[in-house]
Amino acid sequence: MHPPLDRPHPMCQDVINALRDCHDTTSKFKFWGCNDAKAAVDKCFKEEKQELLKSMNKDFEARRQREENAFRDAVGRDVSFEEYLEQDPEYKKAMSEAEERKKKNPSLFFAPIHQIFLMVLDRNDGPKC
Repeated sequence: MHPPLDRPHPMCQDVINALRDCHDTTSKFKFWGCNDAKAAVDKCFKEEKQELLKSMNKDFEARRQREENAFRDAVGRDVSFEEYLEQDPEYKKAMSEAEERKKKNPSLFFAPIHQIFLMVLDRNDGPKC
């Protein structure tokens, strides 16, 4: 599957047109007939997405610094969010409780889902009627 071809894709318009031509000229019963054109569209869309992400994140550090400054202004302290969390007693308590839960039942945090299901079945001997 690919995203809708109707929205503008300026970088990929030629490969989109080639795929549309292939779909128009190739029999619908020949499922593999347009695989090369489809692969070219996928590759072009991937490159287009990388360029879009690059342009969106070009000033990431500056935006991050503005967010940090806004947080400092809102809190009224000269600490970062991470430093604030390290000093917050409620956060420390919640993290230590989470660690204790992991230590008590490590299989619940790292076991595949079928093992968890079997453990639940072992605890419950079935419905009590």
